[in-house]
Order: sequence, then C-alpha cells, then structure tokens
Amino acid sequence: MTGAGLLDAVAGQLEWQRGLYRHFHRHPELSLAEHGTAERIEAELTGLGLDVQRIGGTGVVTVLENGAGPTVLARADIDALPVTEATALEYASTVEGVMHACGHDLHLVALLGAVRLLAGHRDAWSGTYIAVFQPAEENAAGAQAMLDDGLVDRIPRPDVALAQHVMPAEAGTIGTAAGPVLSAGDSLRITVYGRGAHGSMPHTAVDPVVLAASIVLRLQTIVSRETEPGQFAVVTVGASNAGSKSNIIPDRAELLVNLRTYDTTVRESIIASIERIVRGECAAAGSPQDPVFEYYDQFPLTGNDETTNDTVTRALRGHFGDGALFEATPATASEDFSRLPDAFGIPYAYWFVGSVPSETYRAAVAAGTVSSAIPANHSPFFAPAIDPTLEIATRAQTVAALAYLAVR
Repeated sequence: MTGAGLLDAVAGQLEWQRGLYRHFHRHPELSLAEHGTAERIEAELTGLGLDVQRIGGTGVVTVLENGAGPTVLARADIDALPVTEATALEYASTVEGVMHACGHDLHLVALLGAVRLLAGHRDAWSGTYIAVFQPAEENAAGAQAMLDDGLVDRIPRPDVALAQHVMPAEAGTIGTAAGPVLSAGDSLRITVYGRGAHGSMPHTAVDPVVLAASIVLRLQTIVSRETEPGQFAVVTVGASNAGSKSNIIPDRAELLVNLRTYDTTVRESIIASIERIVRGECAAAGSPQDPVFEYYDQFPLTGNDETTNDTVTRALRGHFGDGALFEATPATASEDFSRLPDAFGIPYAYWFVGSVPSETYRAAVAAGTVSSAIPANHSPFFAPAIDPTLEIATRAQTVAALAYLAVR
C-alpha cells in the first residue's frame, strides 16, 4: 500500500474520531490533572495493540517501530482551561468552570487518528513514529515535566518533530510558515515596597500605590522608545494590586506583567529594561526595600526550521492542493512545544489548521468583523467545526509524517 492508499482509510475511522472528540470535549481536565484524559488515551492506544508509557505524570507516549527509516515525533497537547463554556453545544463541557477552549481535544483525537492509520497500514511506511500526548501546555509546565521525567532517555532520538494547532481561520485551510510562528511569552510578578501610614499622614509614608503607578507609565516606553521600530514586542501590565482601604497607605504593591517577543535578544533587552525601570523608580521614591521579581509561565519561542517547514508544506500542498494552504503570519500567542525538539537538538515544523465553517468565515471577512464576530481560542464560545476540521487535522498530521516515513 502507498501513502495515498493509507490516507484513503481516513473516512472509515471518522465516526470513531467524532465520538472520541465529543467525549473529550465533555470531560475537560486542567493542566497536570488530565488523569481521565490520559487513561482514555492509553485505552485507545492499547486497544490498537500498542505499548504506552506514562511520562511527566499525565503525559502519554507510544512508539511505533516499523523497520529502517527516519524517526518522527508528533505531539498533541491535552489540557483544558479554567473557562465556563457558553457554546450551548450538545456535547458541551460537563465540568463546571472547565472547558476545552483551545482545541486541545481536537489535537489529541487527530493524533490518535494518525496513530491508528499508521498502526493499521504498516506496509505504507517505514521508520519509527513517536506519538506524544503532552499535558499542561496552557501553563507552560507540561513539556518540561516530560523532560524532567526522562523523555529524552526513554524514547528513540527523533530526527524531526511535528505539531499543529486549530485556529479561528477558515475550516479546510492550513497555514504554514518558516521562522517564528508563535511568540516567546514571559509573565512576572513584581512586588515593590513602601512604608505604610494613615491616609491623613502621607508625609510619614512611602506610597507604593503612587510608585506602582509611576512604574506602569514608564513601562509603556520600553516598546515605544527602547525597542527598534520594526521589531516585535508587547509589554502588558495585566494587574496592579495594592491596599484594602481608602484611608490606609499600604506597605507594598504588586504588578503582574506579561511580555511577548519573537527574538531572544529583544526578549533579554526588555527584561533588563523592566528591571532597570522598576529599580530606578523604587530608588526615586525612596523605597525602603529592594523590589522582588518572580518569573513564571515562561513560554519559549516557536520558530520553524526552514527546511523542515518546506518539506511539510510541500507534502501538505501535494495532498490538499494549493488553494487549501496559506502563508501564516506569526501569532502573538505562545506555547511550550518547542522545548521537546530543543531538548533533542532537532528541527521541527508547527502549523495551523482552520476551524471556522467557510460560510461563516467568509461572511465575517466580507463584513470586516473577523476579530469581533468569530470566537478566538480561549473564548467561552470557541467551538471548532468538527467537520471538516477533524478530518483535515488528522490528514495533516499523517501527511506530514509520511513526508518522512512513506515508502517511496
């Protein structure tokens, strides 16, 4: 059988995949708590006669060895978000306050579909296929948890890594690009200190509320005045918290800051600028204690290797046709997939799969309302169209693998 013959089998397993997708969507689980999800993934894989490993707590890995040839790692994330679903779908979340609002349920079912195709048609390919079902992408902990649990030493060394993500683009389309496709992301908690006092006696205090306000204003100059025009950077102060009563000057304030970059040098420069500005404003205010910087939810850059992206793009174009592919623009969202290939020192490709019904998407484009009318990832209304998105994602995952593994 050829790779094309293998792909003919997709239609015959779609009903199984649709039912599985609805199951996972109804039963979402938060990062590092994906116990039921992992158990169901294991059951599906062992039902195919495959061996599985638990790596990283709720991470699941299976290795399909099928003779000589390249080794391909394919990854899907499996965690949900603390979002209350508002889609009114028949298969909406049954877990209060938790929802698959980013499409990870579709990712994992597409990867299960690719595994089933490859396991059932071994005459069409040769090499090794590693399917990684990764937990905790949403808080940037899952890839590292798998690495900390010995992933590198517990599976064959891959030659290339692959991943995909559903996005609010037209269903039936696939976006690829070389270079950065997702930004690096860093969150930090900054605590600055003052000297508390009665609100009627401000001369006896060092007011951390005023200090925090000065910092917020000055941080806005990092992008506008310190970053070279044309370089991408975002600095956001998402929260400023201090005090509890109108007539009490508190002794400290807390800022929650987020930054996004596409370039490591720019990232390091911005972090240095944030710390310099905060320390400078604290000194100017007479703060009695040095500020504290706590970094968390740190996501690496996702930047596609040019050769790998070209190989995958050619394979996808050959299967889906020119009209289905588009040049993806870098997104400002972030994710932790790249930690896995980086740990092995191997190239990777990451692409986007559209999930909005064509009629809906094209109407929004015509009206100029795409950003307002179409729910984006993490929205309580986010709902990928099962058809054709699930089939397209399954085919894309399989086609990309066959670009390396197909028997020629």
